[in-house]
Amino acid sequence: MVLCSTALTIYFASHSIRTVVVTTLACSLLLQLAYFASVLFLIWRSGCASGVGQMTEHSAAASTLDTSRQTMVR
Repeated sequence: MVLCSTALTIYFASHSIRTVVVTTLACSLLLQLAYFASVLFLIWRSGCASGVGQMTEHSAAASTLDTSRQTMVR
């Protein structure tokens, strides 16, 4: 949809097929780069979220161990 509207706009502005092709290819490349960057960002964010979840689980397990040690000492 974006590529078609860009192509039509450029064609009506410049009346040049060559300019339309070059601009459409450039726009397509930019869209692909943005998509790739957003996928990388989502992968990075899910990795950070799982790391926080693992740290929380580790902290809960450590506090459980501390509590059991205290009851054993008494």
